[in-house]
Amino acid sequence: MTIDLPAPVAAAIDAANANDTGAFLACFPPDGVVDDWGREFVGHDEIRGWSDREFIGVKVNLAVVHADIDDVNVVVTAQVGGDGFNGPSHFTFQVEGTHIVRMTIRA
Repeated sequence: MTIDLPAPVAAAIDAANANDTGAFLACFPPDGVVDDWGREFVGHDEIRGWSDREFIGVKVNLAVVHADIDDVNVVVTAQVGGDGFNGPSHFTFQVEGTHIVRMTIRA
């Protein structure tokens, strides 16, 4: 099954799966936000620190199983693997133009 995602979301998932922190950060504007279960990381430096500890730094792998796309948000259901959390999660991406301004992670 192929799921057609908006370019910034597809790029972020591809970067995460390639364990490419630079490419992942490039998907966000300088003031982008990652909300991981209520813990917010704002800007590239904070997102990098979070990712190094809990996302790309633990060799995350995201297998997309479903996506709901509307005018504002893209909600991706993915099976998460790697050396950190493993299991299903929902990622809500708020896309503006060519960037993800906010990525929210919930189970």
